[in-house]
Amino acid sequence: MRLYATIIVFFCVQIGFAQAYYGKGDVIFQVGANFQNNGTGIKGSLDFGLGDNISLGVTSTYLLGVQELPNVHGDKELPKFKDRFDLKGRFNANLGNVIKIDDKFDFYPGLYLSLKNFGGHVGARYFFTYGFGVFAEFEFPISKYNIDKLLPAEKLHNQPAFSIGAAFGI
Repeated sequence: MRLYATIIVFFCVQIGFAQAYYGKGDVIFQVGANFQNNGTGIKGSLDFGLGDNISLGVTSTYLLGVQELPNVHGDKELPKFKDRFDLKGRFNANLGNVIKIDDKFDFYPGLYLSLKNFGGHVGARYFFTYGFGVFAEFEFPISKYNIDKLLPAEKLHNQPAFSIGAAFGI
């Protein structure tokens, strides 16, 4: 019984110390599910705090559940690795301490540059403890590198997408 009481007290104390974004030197890792038209996958990101409200990071997505899509000849086939994978460098404006909803909440709009396009994202994180929280993020392309008519497989990662998952303060 003492063990259970100790664990509950420890968890409650940790919740009291949770904060979503500390600023310079903060490192946050996120992993979750990515949802977009014709595919679902896994997303991982790593953000590094540069200042009170600024962070830079990298994010990558790989689509696992994809449908067979028409190719150049009209035949259906599974998209290739280059169509399923995307890597992005990103800039975030961490506004949680500006809008002051809760110390454990962070709202972060930003811009990214990827292998497929230039775009933006809007996300939110909530930390239950310093080391663990949840996130939700919506991303959208602003400018695509290929301005020709895209094949269905080329539209993967060139369309709006939604991600949700776990966030970890490192």
